[in-house]
Amino acid sequence: MRVCVIGTGYVGLVTGVCLSHIGHHVICIDNNEEKVKLMKSGQSPIYEPGLSELMHGCMEAGRLEFTSDLAAGVDHGEILFIAVGTPALPTGESDTRYVEAVARGIGENLNGGYKVIVNKSTVPIGSGDWVRMIVMDGLAKREESPATVEFDVVSNPEFLREGSAVYDTFNPDRIVLGSNSDQAIAMMQELYQPLVDRKFAEQQALPPVPVVVTDLNSAEMIKYAANAFLATKISFINEVANICDRVGADVTQVAAGIGLDSRIGNKFLQAGIGWGGSCFPKDVLALIHTASDYNYETELLNAAVHVNKRQRLIAVEKLQQELKILKGKTIGLLGLTFKPDTDDMRDAPSLIIIEQLNRLGAKVKAYDPIVSQSGLSHGLSGVLIETDPEMLADSCDALVLVTDWKEFLTLNYGKMAQVMANPVIIDGRNFLDRSKLEMAGFHYVGIGR
Repeated sequence: MRVCVIGTGYVGLVTGVCLSHIGHHVICIDNNEEKVKLMKSGQSPIYEPGLSELMHGCMEAGRLEFTSDLAAGVDHGEILFIAVGTPALPTGESDTRYVEAVARGIGENLNGGYKVIVNKSTVPIGSGDWVRMIVMDGLAKREESPATVEFDVVSNPEFLREGSAVYDTFNPDRIVLGSNSDQAIAMMQELYQPLVDRKFAEQQALPPVPVVVTDLNSAEMIKYAANAFLATKISFINEVANICDRVGADVTQVAAGIGLDSRIGNKFLQAGIGWGGSCFPKDVLALIHTASDYNYETELLNAAVHVNKRQRLIAVEKLQQELKILKGKTIGLLGLTFKPDTDDMRDAPSLIIIEQLNRLGAKVKAYDPIVSQSGLSHGLSGVLIETDPEMLADSCDALVLVTDWKEFLTLNYGKMAQVMANPVIIDGRNFLDRSKLEMAGFHYVGIGR
């Protein structure tokens, strides 16, 4: 099928490349000329494992193109994905100006034939009808609107995890399609059939991927509800961890015990310094804001957000417990990005930790496998970026593991402990092996342990 993906951020680029890989002809659109030039050269503007290799293969096969020409993309696609950003405003409301601009641009460039317009961006509930209205406004602006233009809007929320987005695309838990149009749903099912049949899955013998067909509003709510639930689950286990610290229990053992309950499950029960990134914070706040618009107070979600804000300070509190006064001390951070296998710094817990340590007069250093390698500061201030873990450890009074990168499991901690002023490590993700760290000479401190 012919597909146009408008917006080449994490969702748009991964969606476009993966749809091309399964056999569709995809044109990806972005209004950033430098970014388009970079992608045309075969380079991915984001770090996502496996994405660059797929890009090269699809481009060589002639099924993947990049351009800034919206008209060309709209003309090409039978299915048009809107995959632009919807960042949070200070009020918590989603900023939909980019979605609005794209929808209007689609309307101004529709030229006959039936099109399916897909909301892939995470948009406020009720945006399906709003996008239809904006497209119609774009059509009305034209001096001569083609009489044969027909389109339907579909909500197709994404459930991709940064760092494993390619894997998630080929191995989805479910595919959600929201629309009142049978024709649009049929086209989307045809588009996704190779994924439904698991032809590109890691385990191809599994049953077909469930396809959930709903109305527009319910599909949009599914996305928000899923992320809000997972964020709340993390805040819950962090709340339990804080109690464990006080009563002498080990939250890792507690999580293992409750995770075996089939009603609870073992995922998202890793206590630590809280959630961040581009999805959980934004989506939870957007759902809270939507509820407020309808005069409903989301007490549980408000509490989840409050717990998460407090949890980010736990690492600093533990440093104070171990070192007492932090002024004049040197603290090294292992990891900066909000999670491993991504270069995304949006709402990363490390930013709050750096800010608080600076406020308390500490010198802050950091090593991150991606940030240190790229040489980009990501707008970071108040922190010295080191190029390897041993340079990070040199003269530090303590280390804090902020991001659970796999390579941090195999560092030479013995050598790192020897060059530190005080070999203390705060494991902000309960990720490292306590016994190995203690054998290497470290005083180990976990979260809720």
